[in-house]
Amino acid sequence: MTTELQTERLGATLVLRLNGPATRNALSPQVYAAGVETLNMAEANPDVRAVVLTGAGGHFCGGGDLQRLAHQRLHDMDAQARNLDAFHQWIEALHSFPKPVIAAVEGVAAGGGVSLALACDLIVAADNARFVMAYSQVGLSSDGGASWHLRRALGRQRALALLWLGDSQSAHEWHQAGLVHAVAPNGQALDEALTLAGRLAERPQAVLASLKELVNEADQPLRAHLAAEKQRFLDNLSLPAAGEAIEAFLQKRAKK
Repeated sequence: MTTELQTERLGATLVLRLNGPATRNALSPQVYAAGVETLNMAEANPDVRAVVLTGAGGHFCGGGDLQRLAHQRLHDMDAQARNLDAFHQWIEALHSFPKPVIAAVEGVAAGGGVSLALACDLIVAADNARFVMAYSQVGLSSDGGASWHLRRALGRQRALALLWLGDSQSAHEWHQAGLVHAVAPNGQALDEALTLAGRLAERPQAVLASLKELVNEADQPLRAHLAAEKQRFLDNLSLPAAGEAIEAFLQKRAKK
């Protein structure tokens, strides 16, 4: 059975749920297309202020469908190339999406499922979550930006160790490495992610978008980055939200 991408609105948060428990929510071209389309609609909807991505059936995502890969490597490599393009379009859409995107991970995140979690802005993982860079175990290199994200987050040596060896990593190990934002009790990763999304929904959307852009562009030379920070600071300062927040802060301090 092919995994479906289900959507649910919970207040100002849009929940995207990978639903294909029989295959641990294995990825598919249909999911990629639905993911891009859903993010486009969420970006245009001012009532959606955050997105949470999770999986059904006690697991996040087991990665790609190995049966489909086994078939396509023999019969249709062009189709597989198109599938990778579609997957990478979804990864890019998550990376550039101007609103917060939080992964809520229970159980297994493997291969492309890890790439998908890393493409989100923050990861909330349950105690039982396991992250497995399983590519080398099946004779493959990574996709979905895993090598890019891990190199930036961990440095060259630790990224290579994870990608080469493919050892299973716990939620606590990833939290210590700075890859997971918070660890939740089993079965509560989604609730914790929704609470976090609710906190972020209270912040001005333009500010969150500006900060995400600045972090995404942080590899540019310092002078260029300072110029970008200056422009975004002035842009946000001119918005009503800044005036209201500054005034509220000053009034609160005056009452102390």
